[in-house]
Amino acid sequence: MTTKTAPGTLYLIPCTLGDTPAEQVLPAHVIQLARSLNHYIVEETKTARRFLSALKHERPIAELHFATLNEHTPSSELPALLTPLLAGQDAGIISEAGCPGIADPGAELVNLAHRKGIRVIPLVGPSSILLALMASGMNGQCFAFHGYLPIAEADRNKMIASLEAESTRRRQTQLFIETPYRNDKLFDALLRQCRPDTRLCIAADITLESELIQTRSIAQWKSQTAPELNKRPCLFLLLANP
Repeated sequence: MTTKTAPGTLYLIPCTLGDTPAEQVLPAHVIQLARSLNHYIVEETKTARRFLSALKHERPIAELHFATLNEHTPSSELPALLTPLLAGQDAGIISEAGCPGIADPGAELVNLAHRKGIRVIPLVGPSSILLALMASGMNGQCFAFHGYLPIAEADRNKMIASLEAESTRRRQTQLFIETPYRNDKLFDALLRQCRPDTRLCIAADITLESELIQTRSIAQWKSQTAPELNKRPCLFLLLANP
């Protein structure tokens, strides 16, 4: 009689948001587990190898197994990524920065793992979205993350107006991001489009030495020198008064 092999565990391994030492943002047990696995599903192999090297993995990096999962991975390839787990091996998902599954292509694989009966364990680590919300002083009871806003000016302005209106109606904090080299354009658009009393938080370089997290009203932002946001990872948080 053949005994069926129990599936391995899929660990969601957070990584640093930049060059911050892992020991400053990751618990010791997370670091230990991350450097003990043999199989990894990663958004970018080069980044993951560098991260695991910094953690001083127990085995030579060249001996580890890496499979790629990014925004270009077709759904048809997802089942193959779970093959080691279905054979009884543990594996970890590592995204480019922060927590897997949050604004990250790993979410679809996690969904499939649940359907296959694979245990999923999220590990504690830095999420730029949650850290920005924590530090913003805005409503943490009701919030929404919208990813990237439209690039075209007219569409972007329409979205900003919609987000401000929804924030007013629900007292909901609105979070969104932009490609770092377009941060300044988005910041300028927010100053033009939003009401003077709407609050805007800028959260850039979170957990890094250059971290900047400031919340001001639109009127206050207009009255001071604009922050230097070009080419810096940045979140924008907006909360409108009712």
